[in-house]
Amino acid sequence: MFKFIAYLLPLFYSASSFAHGISEEAKKAMIEGGYLQYVWLGAEHMITGYDHLLFLFGVIFFLATFRDIVKFISVFTLGHSITLIFATFMGITANYWLIDAVIAISVCYKGFDNNKGFQEYFGMKKSPNLLIMVFLFGLIHGFGLSTRLQQLPLGEKGFEMLMRIVSFNVGVEFGQIAALLVMLFIIKELRKYHLFSRLSRVLNDGLMLAGFMLLLMQLHGYLHTSNSDEFGFSEDNHIHHHMKIDQPPIEEYKHDSL
Repeated sequence: MFKFIAYLLPLFYSASSFAHGISEEAKKAMIEGGYLQYVWLGAEHMITGYDHLLFLFGVIFFLATFRDIVKFISVFTLGHSITLIFATFMGITANYWLIDAVIAISVCYKGFDNNKGFQEYFGMKKSPNLLIMVFLFGLIHGFGLSTRLQQLPLGEKGFEMLMRIVSFNVGVEFGQIAALLVMLFIIKELRKYHLFSRLSRVLNDGLMLAGFMLLLMQLHGYLHTSNSDEFGFSEDNHIHHHMKIDQPPIEEYKHDSL
């Protein structure tokens, strides 16, 4: 098992540069682009954000009706829209490695909940209210998106800045809908197999493992960026993938061309 985890860990590290963070090309494109550029970036960020998608996959895994799917996805959307828009506009931020670590925990939580972990290991008759938990985790996911969006040259606080944030959020929703359609199709096909109940156990165990690996990756990034000297090299010489998104600072971009 440890050899298997050690093999998978570099895959998560290398993928981190694609799934999260705003590339320098994207930052420069924002200077010349309009609101549609923010919409596109939001959709792209959600589609490639595997931690968000894993959580959504866990949320809809056992939802059988269209009404339930709409209800839970709407609550999640409301949660992440609140923190994405409000935190970005107000400039409220935090260490994104730690926020993403909590998001990774949300993935573990959903897999654990789907496999009735609260009933089997804690003797609870019912799991915590799923609708409330999805909303709370939605707030955290939105804050994670906000920490990334704040890496962009959003300009001075005002109507233009608000519209850029809203445009990014609209793109996130488009990306979420596209991803959900694919996930719903996959789940529908899986339910055709008579071993779906046993397969669901394995898939949600895999969801917990993926969440745990993501948690390790985020904590690894946090330790390297906050205590780089303790790892035998200075922060300036740290060439891991997850450092690419931190240079140069936003202040170097000119906002007058927006």
